[in-house]
Amino acid sequence: MARRRIDPADGTLALSAWRADPDGAPRRTVATAVRYALEELAERVPGNSVEVRVPPFGVTQCVTGPRHTRGTPPNVVETDARTWLGLVTGSVAWEDAVTAGSVVASGTRTDLAEVLPLFCR
Repeated sequence: MARRRIDPADGTLALSAWRADPDGAPRRTVATAVRYALEELAERVPGNSVEVRVPPFGVTQCVTGPRHTRGTPPNVVETDARTWLGLVTGSVAWEDAVTAGSVVASGTRTDLAEVLPLFCR
């Protein structure tokens, strides 16, 4: 079970604020929404075989499988905050983001299409 740092009520409010104005949401709101979504991913898809990075706001590990302990993990997903929030809310499709280069996914376990979006309207 993932350790929560973002209160789910605060995370839901931040996601709602971002959805209402993706281009104008304050940085703090974006940070809260990203971190909350990363925590939710780790909760719903527990494990340590994939590292999901959304710099500079956060990182989490998810997906069951071999645990990685040293160096760069073999399964890494990296994207920006806007793309990540689009993926978790369903306004951006996984395949479209990967094709556009908005998501860099390396490794055999990094296809998150089956678990995203996390939050639907």
